[in-house]
Amino acid sequence: MAVRPVVITGDPVLHRPAAKVAQFDEDLHALVADMYETMDAAHGVGLAAPQIGVGLRIFTYTFQNDDDVAPRGVLVNPVLTPGKISQEAPDPDEESEGCLSVPGYSWPLKRADWVRVAGFDVEGRPVDFEATGWFARVMQHEYDHLDGKLYVDRLNDKWSRKARKAVKAEGWGRGGHTWTPGVDEDPFGH
Repeated sequence: MAVRPVVITGDPVLHRPAAKVAQFDEDLHALVADMYETMDAAHGVGLAAPQIGVGLRIFTYTFQNDDDVAPRGVLVNPVLTPGKISQEAPDPDEESEGCLSVPGYSWPLKRADWVRVAGFDVEGRPVDFEATGWFARVMQHEYDHLDGKLYVDRLNDKWSRKARKAVKAEGWGRGGHTWTPGVDEDPFGH
């Protein structure tokens, strides 16, 4: 197991759909172990394979929830079905998200309060559950990475302008930028 560098917005792997996993083998087990290690070192609640430069449809999560779902897991080749998303403006105090690939920032975003997630675990066994509240938000956030989207791509106009300014000020927006959890200074102050 090893902590891998997290790629930052602008890297092409973050902005294109990831490929389906074809083999449930030792290489997949090693990748998932590295993803858990990286997610934990970053104090994240989720990590998608594209965030460590691997364009495959996999994400890990760790999140205590009230949905009778294991608080830690992996989803391989997931399919996500969201409920309705409110058209109200997002609440900056209650609905702000952060992302390891946009390190150190958070902005408010409306998400569905319920989702159904189906896919496979690392062994290739089927997984199917419903998630609500913040756990549903985590599922949507990580799933978006598999479709080449970051949460900043979904922000309303007001917050999108702020996010674009921050990305430009940081010099991001193109490939080659990374940070390594547990090695580099924690951009979220954990």
